[in-house]
Amino acid sequence: MKTVHVRGDRLVTVEERDEPQLLTGPGASGLDAIVRVTAACVCGSDLWTYRGFRKPAHDHGMGHEFVGVVEEVGTNVRAVRPGDFVISPFYIADGTCAVCRAGFTAHCLNGGTFGAEIPGEGHANGTQSEMVRIPFADGTLTVVPDGAANDTNLADLLALSDVMGTGHHAAISAGVRPGSTVVVVGDGAVGLCAVIAAKRMGAERIVAMSRHADRQALARDFGATDVVAERGDEAIEIVKDMFDGIGPDIALECVGSVEAMTQSMGSVRPGGDVGFVGVPVTGGDLSVQTMFRTNIGVRGGMGTVRDYMADLLPAVLGGSIQPGRVFDQELPLADAAEGYALMDERRAIKVMLRP
Repeated sequence: MKTVHVRGDRLVTVEERDEPQLLTGPGASGLDAIVRVTAACVCGSDLWTYRGFRKPAHDHGMGHEFVGVVEEVGTNVRAVRPGDFVISPFYIADGTCAVCRAGFTAHCLNGGTFGAEIPGEGHANGTQSEMVRIPFADGTLTVVPDGAANDTNLADLLALSDVMGTGHHAAISAGVRPGSTVVVVGDGAVGLCAVIAAKRMGAERIVAMSRHADRQALARDFGATDVVAERGDEAIEIVKDMFDGIGPDIALECVGSVEAMTQSMGSVRPGGDVGFVGVPVTGGDLSVQTMFRTNIGVRGGMGTVRDYMADLLPAVLGGSIQPGRVFDQELPLADAAEGYALMDERRAIKVMLRP
């Protein structure tokens, strides 16, 4: 099968690997499944490896977002069956540990990430592949109702594997509620989905920070009431002035850089809240002194997207949200290198890969 790898700075290869197999033999849990990938994608966080900021952590392929059709299941899998169309979150979770039961499946005590070794369960290969083995299939995969998945909503379903749930997590973490005023820092797929989430949760006014006309237009379609293209101190002053000189109630940080966190904390009003979901690869340290002086609350982290499936999947199937519109390029898996380049150079918001 074809599998995507990053082999050096901005060097992407598509290689042939053996298809994954269910674990068998003594000690095998029988909790895994094999899924044939229908659609995968490139994530903004993949670009940190592509750009050389961090090395590949394993040799099992890139990717952590996909939807597909179940081919085989282990002997102890109960909720998933061959032929099911499924959505996977960007992580593996058993769904039964104390942390999973508390609603934070991204931090499952027994789970892990795609490509990494999961004790007792082997590894799950990267999802920018033709097939993927999923440990803890019942806890990880969400089954889409029979016949509900189609070419029309495929991109929307794929967005639930990461970006929509992650944008939703930012809004949940910050406590967006009816009447909230919100600024969204970051106009990538996650930031745009955070606009959807804020609108859906009743925000009265939503400011999208964006310098790109296509992303600005999409943000407005998703519910942004205002767009600010400036950055840094100038942007902070503009946003504050839009809200009586003190700033909005909430900022949603969807980038992961020091600059984005600084802008988020600088924009929000005293006593306001910041929900952050940007992966802090290049830093994003908080100033406790600033938090003390302003009473700004900061909460967020890795989006626990599996926990939001029961809420967001019906919204997608009912057509009330269309997060798949963040996919503005589609390529065959064999052309993954072009997909990475398009996103790296900001010529695409998000690239779907089709095996």
